[in-house]
Amino acid sequence: MTAKEKMRVLFVTQEITPYMKESHLGLIGRYLPQGIQEKGREIRTFMPRFGTINERRNQLHEVIRLSGMNIVINDADHPLIIKVASIQSARMQIYFIDNEDYFHRKSVLRDKNNVFYEDNDERAVFYSRGVIETVKKLGWAPSIIHCHGWLSSILPFYIKTAYHENPIFSRAKVIFSLYDDAFPEPIAADFHEKIRMEGVPEEKLPIFSTPDYYGLMQGAITMSDALIIGSPTLDDRLMQMANASGKPILPYQPADSYINTFDEFYEEVLQGAPVTH
Repeated sequence: MTAKEKMRVLFVTQEITPYMKESHLGLIGRYLPQGIQEKGREIRTFMPRFGTINERRNQLHEVIRLSGMNIVINDADHPLIIKVASIQSARMQIYFIDNEDYFHRKSVLRDKNNVFYEDNDERAVFYSRGVIETVKKLGWAPSIIHCHGWLSSILPFYIKTAYHENPIFSRAKVIFSLYDDAFPEPIAADFHEKIRMEGVPEEKLPIFSTPDYYGLMQGAITMSDALIIGSPTLDDRLMQMANASGKPILPYQPADSYINTFDEFYEEVLQGAPVTH
């Protein structure tokens, strides 16, 4: 990125307030993009269109020109629907990744009996691939891709494998924020097979061969350019994985200063400068 080019930041998050119940992750999803935009950066922001979101109240509408493609997972076609809404006070648009099979449910990651959805792994694959394909259609090349929440953990893998030569993504740096969002349930043992697609080298698939939360995190950490500690407390195993990666790591930042610090970190990651925070 030259001095004259405006930094473009793509936010890929699991939750955004007010579309979801207020949470630490949701508040970051809401205020970080606004803060970065107010610093003169171009932004795009994505989240899943969970079935708990009231489309009428939040004024979501489908973007026909972006919808209509199918994403193949495990040899099955899944239509990709793109919706959009605006947070008027922030002058910010939110893009929603939607699909009837994966997201039209009245709960988010667990059913009414608190049972973890068996296809959450496929939902994560669909979400990441849906974001990438939509950004391609927009023709908008990000400088930074900042992922939040485990549901976005597959995206760094795809950016660095299947899409690494695509002109939209070839220069992008991927930053993954680590949160205290672990789940104890296993995911499908054949998950590393479900992430197959054209352009993914066979030798890269074992990155996700451990079928659980930590396997997802190891894949995300391995394929990202830099990491941010997103929660004030992080379990020891995850912290050890981050430290062992050798990637630049930004420690947890308090609410009153994180936007400024994140913006500086983006610059440092783009320039390949030593991280001194």
